[in-house]
Amino acid sequence: MTAPAEPVDTVRAVVCTEYGEPESLRMESRPSSPLAPGHVRVRVGAAAVNFPDVLLVANRYQISVPPPFVPGSEYAGTVVEVTDDADGFSVGDRVTGTGLVGAFADEVVAPTKALKKTPDGIDDRTAASFGVAHRTAYHTLRSVARLQPGERLVVLGAGGGVGLAAVQLGVALGASVTAVASSVDKLAVASSYGAAHTIDHRTSDLRSALKDALPEGADVVVDPVGGELSEPALRSLARGGRFVTIGYASGSIPRIPLNLVLVKGIRIMGFQFQDLDPEEYRRNEAELVDLLLSGTAVPHIGADYSLEDAARALRHVADGRAVGKVVIDMSR
Repeated sequence: MTAPAEPVDTVRAVVCTEYGEPESLRMESRPSSPLAPGHVRVRVGAAAVNFPDVLLVANRYQISVPPPFVPGSEYAGTVVEVTDDADGFSVGDRVTGTGLVGAFADEVVAPTKALKKTPDGIDDRTAASFGVAHRTAYHTLRSVARLQPGERLVVLGAGGGVGLAAVQLGVALGASVTAVASSVDKLAVASSYGAAHTIDHRTSDLRSALKDALPEGADVVVDPVGGELSEPALRSLARGGRFVTIGYASGSIPRIPLNLVLVKGIRIMGFQFQDLDPEEYRRNEAELVDLLLSGTAVPHIGADYSLEDAARALRHVADGRAVGKVVIDMSR
């Protein structure tokens, strides 16, 4: 095994110096951050790009981070330095971490509570890509929608990170999955992960296409997109169906006709990690690790970039071209 890298005095970091488009980001050499109590220093091997990263840089997220800041919320790497009170972590441990910002750099200084140990046999690219999307999708399906074997699941945005994870995990939970996405390429990937039906919403009327695919209606809709897709997907639900909203990648928050909810007895729910039952959360996390290690649920990495090309990576996501996850690979 290769020895872990030593801490360094300066690190490369991608910095948002002012709000704007991804192209406004700048690469800088910065002093290495000091360690605070209860923190560890992680040499980053890979970082994943998520749509909220694009929104934070543009100051269009629900939380504002004042510039200058280093974007990036999801990473994996190796611990290179610990404080005396960093219980449970040692130099050389391979870890994954999440946070609002900070991942698009050679290293991250993080509190131990933001880190998980990477399972043996899982590389940094996979580990960095798995956490946010698959955890969001699995907790949504398992604990919010309470998806059951044999049910009919519609996934909007099925080509993106969370959407494609929901396709994989819906199939793993025994559902019949209908994937809705914006291109033939995205739908081909969704089909390869087990989607029973695929619909390109840019070339067909979504309401009619869903009625044709699911004449008896859907049991569950998972919506990370919002916008004009939400209402036709809601209309596709059978009586007593469940609709879970988990984001608005379209940039538009839909207005739902409440008479549909009344007439069909539909339940509309939102997903937030902090609302999960602690026991269910622990159960879901353990099940997710098993699914990852068995190869049942593995992130699809559709594109990777070097740290120097981080702005291009965010543009790839901002333009809706990502299929699965986009990764910044520090070894490139």
